[in-house]
Amino acid sequence: MNHKTTISYKTKNILIDKLSHQDNIEVLREGNFFSKFFSKKKYADVYFHSGSLDENSIENILNAKMTIANCFSSMNEIIAKTKISHEKVKVIYPSVDLEYKKNKDVKEKLCEELQIDVKNKIILFTAKNFKSSGIKEFLDICSSISYENFKVIVAGEKQQIRTLQFQIPKYQNLQDKIILLEDYKNMDDLFLASDIFILPTYNKTFASNVIKAMFCRCAVFLSINNDAKEIVDVFASMDSPSDSSMSFKLDAVLKGKDDLKLIKKENRKLASEFSLANNLLKFNAIIDNI
Repeated sequence: MNHKTTISYKTKNILIDKLSHQDNIEVLREGNFFSKFFSKKKYADVYFHSGSLDENSIENILNAKMTIANCFSSMNEIIAKTKISHEKVKVIYPSVDLEYKKNKDVKEKLCEELQIDVKNKIILFTAKNFKSSGIKEFLDICSSISYENFKVIVAGEKQQIRTLQFQIPKYQNLQDKIILLEDYKNMDDLFLASDIFILPTYNKTFASNVIKAMFCRCAVFLSINNDAKEIVDVFASMDSPSDSSMSFKLDAVLKGKDDLKLIKKENRKLASEFSLANNLLKFNAIIDNI
């Protein structure tokens, strides 16, 4: 009988979900209340870590043969706090898994649905928590752009959109440019149709939407508060969520057609490295050596 590699995780993701269907992988579940007291705790060969480094995470890391972090910032924190060797931590960035379709076709279809001119550049914002992800800062940035032919799409859960509706009147020059979409069904198409994705977030935890936007050929701007800053270039980094240079950067990108095209192409190329298929290959190569 072939040995199975056991894995456990702090937060489930699409890579873990895919691995759970491999014959050589066994997922260790957290025990219930009673088993925690009366059974000896089992530790996985490989522990997937993301988010804050709490006591439970440290315990799992110290007892694993290998830890997978979702970025180098997280890896460095693990090594600093647990003192484990570099060899026992590997980085696999969050996976992207969507059907890539021709941007032009998707944009034409979306523009027809939303009744907007296809010649407009589309700037996208979406997040689970609008406030901590910088919705106010996003709207401030968009309202200071001098370029004329653009539309802003803000997509999110019903409650987030309803709350935002009360703030929109403050942005007079965005009144005819902003489109609010609540519980939009096909988020992948929004990314594929958009030209620019801006996330002036205050959150540190790696924003996987950054990889998704890059994979879909968006230019991406991200505040350096977030761990995903590791995969965006210096030009795309925001010094803070309210970075005053953003309006100049956006105008330059929107007016420079060739520049925008090049950024989109490079982002797509980089993010393709983090496809689910590629990340599966990376993981299976790691477990072959432990």
